[in-house]
Amino acid sequence: QVQLVESGGGLVQAGGSLRLSCAASGSIININAMGWYRQAPGKQRELVAAITSGSSTNYADSVKGRFTISRDNAKNTVYLQMNSLKPEDTAVYYCNVKGVHGSAWWRDEFDYWGQGTQVTVSS
Repeated sequence: QVQLVESGGGLVQAGGSLRLSCAASGSIININAMGWYRQAPGKQRELVAAITSGSSTNYADSVKGRFTISRDNAKNTVYLQMNSLKPEDTAVYYCNVKGVHGSAWWRDEFDYWGQGTQVTVSS
């Protein structure tokens, strides 16, 4: 079993910054891709940023130059630094972690989502 705990959301004025964190724990053997998605009311969930085990990154065009994704492999944690926030960034942000978990007797791939954290940007 793998647990994801998100933190760092909140209310901020336009132009402000927030930093989201997502820590994974449990019987993790290795983590491959980690990412952040968001879902605004009435819209589909969309990819915001992703980072591979080799630290290659991918960003949605709407956040390039403003958001930075990073990971701490020792802590099994992924971060999203969000600068120059805009009202259109308002959404529930979810982390997603893919990897392998198990023990000496079994192993299996996993693909888990965090519980979501609200980010609200006021104009």
